[in-house]
Amino acid sequence: MIDTFLARTAHLVFAALWAGSVFYVAFVVLPLARDGEFNTTRPLEAISGKLTTISRVSSLALLLSGGHLAGRGYTFESLVGTTNGRLVLVMVGLWLVLTGLVEVGSKRLESGLNGKKLREPAANVLGLYRVAAVVGIALLVVAGVITSGVAASL
Repeated sequence: MIDTFLARTAHLVFAALWAGSVFYVAFVVLPLARDGEFNTTRPLEAISGKLTTISRVSSLALLLSGGHLAGRGYTFESLVGTTNGRLVLVMVGLWLVLTGLVEVGSKRLESGLNGKKLREPAANVLGLYRVAAVVGIALLVVAGVITSGVAASL
């Protein structure tokens, strides 16, 4: 029982940290960089590197904690045959999409910043990061639906 509590808590904390970090970069940092508020690429390089680290650590933590929770709470039949189970599968899909978007966005940004350009790379990845932010929010919404038990009664 304590293992489920710890796994669920870790899962939600890492999901919130990851989604919040992506949201902040997408809606605060990149627009500032695009608009020329930075004088050098160094802050954006550091932020991008830290976001990549947060993304990778969170992605791994979610894989481990989510796998544990799914293993303890679902059978194959209940994953595909119940609303909550299907929501877990949706969550896995969103997790994969968010991981991919952040990885691709980070690589594109890093590549653009290597040319010592600032505004152009930020503008080029802004849309990608905003999509990632929406996916992160969707992950949190699905988590809320699962943990509230609302979908189980449908």
